[in-house]
Amino acid sequence: MARLPAKRDILVLCQQMRRRRIKIFMALHVLLRLLREPCRYDPESRSKNLNDIIYESDILCIQQLRMDRRCFWTLCSLVTEIGGLRDTRNVKVEEMVAMFLHVLAYDEKSRSIRTDYQRSQETISRHFNNVLRAVLKLWRVLLKRPQPIMENEPEERWKWFKNCLGALDGTYIKVRVPATDKPRYRSRKNEIATNVLGACAPDMQFTYVLAGWEGSTADARVLRDALQRPNGLNVPR
Repeated sequence: MARLPAKRDILVLCQQMRRRRIKIFMALHVLLRLLREPCRYDPESRSKNLNDIIYESDILCIQQLRMDRRCFWTLCSLVTEIGGLRDTRNVKVEEMVAMFLHVLAYDEKSRSIRTDYQRSQETISRHFNNVLRAVLKLWRVLLKRPQPIMENEPEERWKWFKNCLGALDGTYIKVRVPATDKPRYRSRKNEIATNVLGACAPDMQFTYVLAGWEGSTADARVLRDALQRPNGLNVPR
């Protein structure tokens, strides 16, 4: 009858296997760094492209970033003062924000804009996430609490909705998903979309947005989820 290995032998074997895995991971990491294609860029071309967008013309700035230069510099100031975003050794805040807005404006990937900004994919991805974290810290500035419609409301169209905070509705936003997920995201309009619930105040400013539900989900299900979430839609009584 074969002798079962002792507990000590098993621990030694596990330690040896752990060391081997660590060595393999380290070797793969070094190999990937060696095989990664270096980003060849022209500093002058990169600087000229950025200057043309954020300094020269509002038209080009709107075309590339979907906002004029005044809004762009206001956003840069907010993410710096409130969001805590800072220049790095090689990338300034305005370039980080420009790459961030470019990705959002055209639903681009870091691979697609690396030529425009003469940066590696890793650099673009890292700074995109840095700007995103800074923008999320601006919620106290960008999101305002809705004010109810007063009894002496001067506007004719609103005076019938006393104490109303706003209106909510659902909408479909087209998305790109893997082929296996398309049936779940196909809406009643036969579009691949996500069902988004939004609430806005009388001044047409959004006060609540819930995104992420598949297009096949009924509006009532999305609303029920918004009401049941711990920090979800809060309707005053």
